[in-house]
Amino acid sequence: MTSRLRRWLSDPLVLLCLTAGLLAFVVQSGELGTSDTTHRLQTTHWLWTSEPQVFPNEYPEFGLHGRGGRLYSWYGIGQSLLMLPADLVATWIAHWQIFSGYGDDPAVRSIVVSYSTNILVNVLTALIAFRLLRQFRFSVKESVLGVLALLFCTTHLHYTQNMMENNYIMLLTLAGFSFQYEWLRTGSKRALFLGCAALGLNLLTRLTTGLDLVMAGFFLLLVLWFEQVRGRDLWDRFIAYCKIAAPVYAFFLLVDRLYQFYRFGSFTNTYVPLFAQEQRLQDPTLPPNFPWSTPFHEGVLGALFKPEKSIFLFDPLLVLAILLLILLWKHLSLEVRAYGVVSLFLLLAYISFYARYTYWSGDFAWGDRYVSTSVELAALLAVPLLLRYRENLSAWVWRGGVALIAASLIIQLASLAFWLPLEIYQMETLGHPTFVIALRLKDIVAFPLGKMDAWGLNTEAMHWDPWDYVHITTWNFLPFLLRRVGVAPAWVVDTAFAIWVVAIAKLVWVLERLRRAVQAASPDS
Repeated sequence: MTSRLRRWLSDPLVLLCLTAGLLAFVVQSGELGTSDTTHRLQTTHWLWTSEPQVFPNEYPEFGLHGRGGRLYSWYGIGQSLLMLPADLVATWIAHWQIFSGYGDDPAVRSIVVSYSTNILVNVLTALIAFRLLRQFRFSVKESVLGVLALLFCTTHLHYTQNMMENNYIMLLTLAGFSFQYEWLRTGSKRALFLGCAALGLNLLTRLTTGLDLVMAGFFLLLVLWFEQVRGRDLWDRFIAYCKIAAPVYAFFLLVDRLYQFYRFGSFTNTYVPLFAQEQRLQDPTLPPNFPWSTPFHEGVLGALFKPEKSIFLFDPLLVLAILLLILLWKHLSLEVRAYGVVSLFLLLAYISFYARYTYWSGDFAWGDRYVSTSVELAALLAVPLLLRYRENLSAWVWRGGVALIAASLIIQLASLAFWLPLEIYQMETLGHPTFVIALRLKDIVAFPLGKMDAWGLNTEAMHWDPWDYVHITTWNFLPFLLRRVGVAPAWVVDTAFAIWVVAIAKLVWVLERLRRAVQAASPDS
């Protein structure tokens, strides 16, 4: 090992990025995770080929009639643009002669897209989360462990395997907060532009991320307010912010509106009224206020306490973060106070916005996917605060915090074991409410013991869609899925297993190197 490579492998940030990349690699199934992402990838394909956004046979389950009577996807174009480079490469690779006889699942195209995109997003998220924590003056050790907690101990891990838009939104929101905060401290117009561009790009993915955009501005305002900035100075900062932010946000909003006009002939509406209209044509019994037909209290209480979707059950680090913010408030720096308040406000805003939505829970998802990103933003502070202020906490709080971290890790690792619809299908037999996490742990024990039927966990298997049944009845990692489908040659399956095992071993090795590098880092560095 050369001296340069040795120094490189002693840098905590380099090792953190390697950890993020290897983690994303080993958890992949080769599938995109959900039909939502599959539809978004088809939109990606539409961008550069002659294929349609939505195939006729997918309607009415998916798609809306737009201009010219054509079927269009109802999603924003943000994640489709993210997957564009990967789709170009993946389509080219899928046409190689070696793959000419293989067109089965998981497809070569989805394997390349899921691996490359998820690894990229995970590494960039680790970088930007580390950057933000260092900006909040946490030490290298506190920042590294905070990022590792985000990657391993929150629902971010689940969405690293199941490629919904959540982690991409998380990345852009963290970037928005980090670069805008840099502008606040340094006056760098470039940093403010980058931060606004990240938040503006989020609008193309999900229009409700306008909440993230607003809260980023509120974060800056709150920092200034805590620092006693008032009057003319505050107004001057506001004007300087708007001179850069307003044009950037207006540009991305215009792009979103042009895309909406291209599909549905309107600059002002969203897909929701069109969706409601077409759904009522198919089912006249739907309530007049569909899809905003859930009682507000039901959506709020469901997100908080329902055992199938509770944010506290699926992300226990949120409990730790809230507790520490309360207990340590007087000890916290002004920027950490501001970020903690804003992240919780953002969480409440998302819960309130989706509370009346018919599908408030995110439907086929691990936890409540509509609010999981804001949960993760708040949970990011949990481990750094626990480490920094250990001496200010009682032994019980410290032990409880460690226990919550351990529980979080177990829950997130369990989320990877099977394809996410498993418990949703099981609940058709078991009924509601069901403690989904406990059911998942039971499935993990029952599956290798061959007790799925004996324990009443697989009684409706023959009624499932055959494709779903194949995917649900195996561990949700690429080598196992290739073997379960049974189409790929044996040497391919064996090679996939060998690479997977080596990657896991490499991840463990890198984590050990990271531990040593963090211990060697100066506490004040």
